[in-house]
Amino acid sequence: MDGVPRVPEQRRAGSCAEPAPLSFAVLGPVRARRGSEQLSTGSPQQRALLAALLLREGRTATAGELIDAVWGEEPPSQALAALRTYASRLRKVLDPGVLVSESGGYAVRVPAEGALDLAVAQDLAAEAEKAKSAGDLCQARELLGRALALWDGEVLAGVPGPYAEAQRVRLEEWRLQLLESRLDMDLEQGCHAEAVSELTALTAAHPLRERLRELLMLALYRSGRQAEALAVYADTRRLLADELGVDPRPGLRELQQRILRADPGLAEPASPQAEPAAAPVRPAQLPATVPDFTGRAAFVQELGEVLSSAEGRVMAVSAVAGIGGVGKTTLAVHVAHQARTAFPDGQLYVDLQGAGARAAEPETVLGSFLRALGTADSAIPDSLEERAALYRSVLDGRRVLVLLDNARDAAQVRPLLPGTEGCAALVTSRVRMVDLAGAHLVDLDVMSPDEALALFTKIVGEERVASEREAALDVVAACGFLPLAIRIAASRLAARRTWTVSVLAAKLADERRRLDELQAGDLAVKATFELGYGALEPAQARAFRLLGLADGPDISLAAAAAVLDVPVEEAEDLLEALVDTSLLESAAPGRYRYHDLVRLYARACAERDEWPPSERDAAMSRLLDFYLATAAGVYLIERPGDRLVDHLAAPEYPGLVFADRHQAQDWLYSEAVCLLACVRQSAGSGFLRRAVDLLWAAVDLAESGTNSKAYEGVASALREAAREAGDTRAEARALITLGYAHSVTGRFDLADEEAALAHELIGAAPDPLAGCWASNILGVIALYQGRHEDGETYINRAIEGFRACDDRAGEAAVLCNLSRIHLATGRTDSAVSLARQGMEMYDAMGHALKGANGRYALGLALTEHGELPEAAARLQEALTVFRDSRQRLWEGMSLFRLAEVDLAAGRPAQAAANAESALTVLRGIGGDWRRAGVLVTLGHGLSGIGQSGRAQVCWREALELFEALGAPEAETVRALLTPLTLA
Repeated sequence: MDGVPRVPEQRRAGSCAEPAPLSFAVLGPVRARRGSEQLSTGSPQQRALLAALLLREGRTATAGELIDAVWGEEPPSQALAALRTYASRLRKVLDPGVLVSESGGYAVRVPAEGALDLAVAQDLAAEAEKAKSAGDLCQARELLGRALALWDGEVLAGVPGPYAEAQRVRLEEWRLQLLESRLDMDLEQGCHAEAVSELTALTAAHPLRERLRELLMLALYRSGRQAEALAVYADTRRLLADELGVDPRPGLRELQQRILRADPGLAEPASPQAEPAAAPVRPAQLPATVPDFTGRAAFVQELGEVLSSAEGRVMAVSAVAGIGGVGKTTLAVHVAHQARTAFPDGQLYVDLQGAGARAAEPETVLGSFLRALGTADSAIPDSLEERAALYRSVLDGRRVLVLLDNARDAAQVRPLLPGTEGCAALVTSRVRMVDLAGAHLVDLDVMSPDEALALFTKIVGEERVASEREAALDVVAACGFLPLAIRIAASRLAARRTWTVSVLAAKLADERRRLDELQAGDLAVKATFELGYGALEPAQARAFRLLGLADGPDISLAAAAAVLDVPVEEAEDLLEALVDTSLLESAAPGRYRYHDLVRLYARACAERDEWPPSERDAAMSRLLDFYLATAAGVYLIERPGDRLVDHLAAPEYPGLVFADRHQAQDWLYSEAVCLLACVRQSAGSGFLRRAVDLLWAAVDLAESGTNSKAYEGVASALREAAREAGDTRAEARALITLGYAHSVTGRFDLADEEAALAHELIGAAPDPLAGCWASNILGVIALYQGRHEDGETYINRAIEGFRACDDRAGEAAVLCNLSRIHLATGRTDSAVSLARQGMEMYDAMGHALKGANGRYALGLALTEHGELPEAAARLQEALTVFRDSRQRLWEGMSLFRLAEVDLAAGRPAQAAANAESALTVLRGIGGDWRRAGVLVTLGHGLSGIGQSGRAQVCWREALELFEALGAPEAETVRALLTPLTLA
């Protein structure tokens, strides 16, 4: 890099290896260390001598040069003697031969490579430049990050003298150049949202540095914040005119014009070298083709011709339709492999699970595709429309084949189509997609008898079939000529060398099986599965039937053991046996799943064969108990001493026990989808109350962000089920979970409505702890809505209730909430006292997570009370715990409150940085009310660092959000905006 200060490698020839080598630091305070021991470098002038020698690149400095470096133009009369004294003292501290006298001067011989932090930084920067030139931006960013991490505050901190001052300026400029290079690569890699916060702080610290302003404009624009990007330019132009009397440089003006034009070139990294750094850039996701693919020659040719015509066309789409088991996927994968050379930029594949009850969501699939195409997670937008648009943009100019397998309907497929010249999509589905515009439709029927026999022969072997050709024809006919059925039957026969083809034919001749085989649609496949099921041992068959009853995409080994009521080791043996027979798939170590057709078949078997029938309900009851017991354990390990678990239904089947809260959290979040599926499935059974209690115990999922929407949907389903069943207790508890979920997502009116109804129901059918929760939720919502008197009434009622239930954790929670109400009504002294009391109660019980909520409340109160250092400390403690516990909502809110502390302390740049981070964390969770509050604080921070145009953009957005909510905060924000802005 131009302008990079260099310190050549310095080695001491012939030195012996030492157990504790010397090392030096100048990118911060001047330090010398022997191993981990920090050595004394003496007075400021003595450190100035050491720094001057270290920065001389191993060359000898004369006494006069060193005197000038340490004292400048006015040295003391005894400067030379003092210099010799400093040198003598340093020799005693350093190893022999490090500080040497030569020609009337001195030199420092750095003892080993990497012993000086500046030299290490130079080497890392050089390696980063090489990596960037080679197109490896990921490596270049990592190397620059390591180089920048070597700075430890101000360079040569506390060292006097003109030489040190000149070096400080030079090395700080170099640091900023490295930082700009790294940020530029951040943007090339798609890390726009993350860069905004850092760039906001940097532009505040270096307001006249136009390159940083340019990078901030680009980061904001690529984050969808065009108005703010333009506001940065306006702020910059005004600042340069006021301070220097100049206009922005041409590059900055050109960027502003490109933003005004919405130049498409700004939407993607300008450098083509950014793409190789993302992995993978050439996806190859096609499943393996079967080695014994048979027949279908006409279809192979037809589909191959359509795909090969993709070049020059807007898009080639082929949709293959047919019944389950007819071989749609096998044909599509085979054709896709043959066409790979026509799509050199990669192949994408997804199973859309259209035949199941929970088809894949297009936005989820698009997220996976964008990652496979090299898009960073941070650059992937939230909405389906934005993801689809970005997906088409990424594919523009590429030749990629997309295989969309097992689609539900055309509506699921449309957002996943490339839509650009040179790309093609191949779709399989059970339905004929006549409403998929422009698609080449292919109806795939069963195999011809000759093709079916050929497939059977390839799997079983020519020798065995040749002698029993008629029996083989009977077999494929009994299979209905369905490829899946033929493959399963032939594979079982091939695995049993003692069987003859006639034995298999005789098995298929059973009238019940044969009628199933002859039916249209999935029943034919069901009859084929009967072959595998009939050959199972009794215990294996029972496992196959019962495990198919559970909803959810897969099932863990521990949950399966609960369903089967057997030890985990025995359950694993049974499940692995089912995997061997292809009736079950091993999704991951310790996790298992059914193919969607096999699951339906397993349930049919359970309804038909499970005896007594009550065992089906018992199996699902054990699964619900397993989840309830384990979730209650997770709740308790996060909240020791909390009484909620004592008020839940008592499970009869045990759950898992965890060594620490991190293991507990891992289980809760990894099992979230299956747990919520179990709750929803149990809503319409006799297990309603336990299902509601399980959802209550898993309340952390409502705050996680990832599972908040699903949690809310399940809570709504439970409320309706309880209402239909006339179960007041279950309905009230379901309403509490639903009200809490609404409060998390910022829909306070709905939360208030649900909690008020719960409160009313509890009055008719007493449920003490539930009543406390309802009162607490009502109080918090009243606080958010500015109804402080109502809020205090509800909170005091909750305090009395929790005390009556001897629930000190609940009492601590509502004391913290009462603190918030006191704060809102100007009673800051009591607000601090209440929050501190709640926090201390949490700490006494060993609550890590809820103790963080106490610190959060105390931080708010201390901020208002003017005790800013302690407020920041408490909020930082809370932030650490929330991050560790994966509580995105409270992580974001803690960053927001830290930003408020920074504003109050006169640190607008840090306030803006923390507010930007809060916006990033709260994306998709917390609701518009919380987002608007963060935007207001961000605006204040930006205004404080001179970026008033961008600040007003934030305030306008906040005003729109508050007005849409009818929130009283709108008036405060409106006052921040000038009449010209509002016009």
